[in-house]
Amino acid sequence: KPLSNISGFDIERYKKERKEAGATSGTVNRELAVLSHIFNKANEWGWIDKRPKINRLKEDSGRTVYLTAEQAQNLLETAKQHQAEWIYPFILVALETGMRRSEILSIRIENINLEHRSIFIPKAKAGARTQPITKNLCEFLTEHLKTIEPEQEWLFSSNKSASGHLHWPRRAFRQVVQSAGLDPEQITPHTLRHTAITHLVQAGVDLPTVQRISGHKTLSMVARYSHQNGEHIMPAMDILEKRY
Repeated sequence: KPLSNISGFDIERYKKERKEAGATSGTVNRELAVLSHIFNKANEWGWIDKRPKINRLKEDSGRTVYLTAEQAQNLLETAKQHQAEWIYPFILVALETGMRRSEILSIRIENINLEHRSIFIPKAKAGARTQPITKNLCEFLTEHLKTIEPEQEWLFSSNKSASGHLHWPRRAFRQVVQSAGLDPEQITPHTLRHTAITHLVQAGVDLPTVQRISGHKTLSMVARYSHQNGEHIMPAMDILEKRY
């Protein structure tokens, strides 16, 4: 359909169908943002004289789901027992870096720098960045890379994929989550990212540093994690008290 023929009704119908298909309000709003940008450029270039109004959906600013330290450890131990060899490394990288699923699955071996304990991510969501990693993850990767064929390009290689790396076999992850006694409808790969970031904040790491580790574009996107479970709030107040 030509841009000039897309009406406000069409957009409202699209929003309704996407919600009925199970998309979250946040996901639909990201899609609407793309559509809005297209209309703006078309108007700027003189392709259309007017554009329909696009009303965003109200997003839920509720509690971010994350794992406790015990749940995270149990998930890792459960992953070790699963027949899919990639699932344990995936969960370990996610919990010890806070990287996004797509960033993890597309790690090139040549971009892993064990000496500097970092992974270069050329196509991160907010732009290329160098991801720091924990000492524990560095030690795991040191041993893990010894088992990989010299010509292998990707950390999560797959000869069944056109890209050469895994594109999320959802079933294996759900099986591990369920075996660990967790709800696979609630615990997703993004939950692991939430978990890593939340625990950094709870440990008292300042938000600019958390932003540097997580790769968020703005501090405001990191700030929401400071409201998750106030375990770190009282120790902070104790520090203030000691200053006096």
